[in-house]
Amino acid sequence: MHRYATICASALLATVLGACGSSSNDSPTAPSPPPTAGSTVSYTAVGASDATGIGSSAPCVPFTPCAGGMGYVPVIVRQLQGIGSTVTLTNLGIPTAVISPGFQTLGRQYGRDILGNFIDQEMPFVPRDSTLVTIFAGGNDIHSVADAIDHGAGGGDPWAYADQQIKAFGTDFATLLKGIRDRAPRARIVVANLPNFAGIPMHAGRSLEQRQLLQKISVGFTTQVVNPLAGQGIAVVDLLCDGRFTSGSYFSSDGFHPNDAGYAAMAGEFMKAITANGYPAPQGSCAAMTLVPPR
Repeated sequence: MHRYATICASALLATVLGACGSSSNDSPTAPSPPPTAGSTVSYTAVGASDATGIGSSAPCVPFTPCAGGMGYVPVIVRQLQGIGSTVTLTNLGIPTAVISPGFQTLGRQYGRDILGNFIDQEMPFVPRDSTLVTIFAGGNDIHSVADAIDHGAGGGDPWAYADQQIKAFGTDFATLLKGIRDRAPRARIVVANLPNFAGIPMHAGRSLEQRQLLQKISVGFTTQVVNPLAGQGIAVVDLLCDGRFTSGSYFSSDGFHPNDAGYAAMAGEFMKAITANGYPAPQGSCAAMTLVPPR
């Protein structure tokens, strides 16, 4: 992660986030319709370094509108403005963040520098007048679980340990969604699932068993936790079954964060879900779910 992002996130976290929760409690309970020309959009992005565009040619200082940023969040803002919407952005993305205190503790236990989590440091500050919320969660959580396994967590059965962590991620995601819905009942919520981490460039040199575990965790997060949200009236952007999101040409030099092309692709898929009256559920199966032979 870029050093300036770490400095800015830690310095601004206590001061800027407090202002994000200051909106009025007076809001109707029906989710907002898709934005159109002339509509006013109060957009809140919940995420980690992806929300600040790390890896792009123009990453953003955390908690700022960053109109010229090349990450998917500012690109979405510009595309919404391009269809005639007036947009107010609250970007809550915290580089290194995971979904919950539990995953934060897990990651820190095995040496990961995790500045925050979505449930404690992002969800409470979703403005109550939000009409659109995007969520992309799980990337840092996958690495926290994988690091724990590499250090011996799970003992002789890392596969069962991975199942436990997938279940924990599901519980945490439900907590996150309930908190967002309670704070911003008008919000149209759009969530992205996760690519198969066994196929991203960062892990090309890992052993077969390590990649099998990465596949189990990331595909489990997607198929067991995120994809079922489509049955709850939430649009789920299907990154897992889109080959671009394991293609090296869509990644920055670190092999983890997208580059400008990757973020543009993410923004384009988010926009389809944001502006659609009806959005298809993610695929039930695809080749990307088994990029390496399953155990």
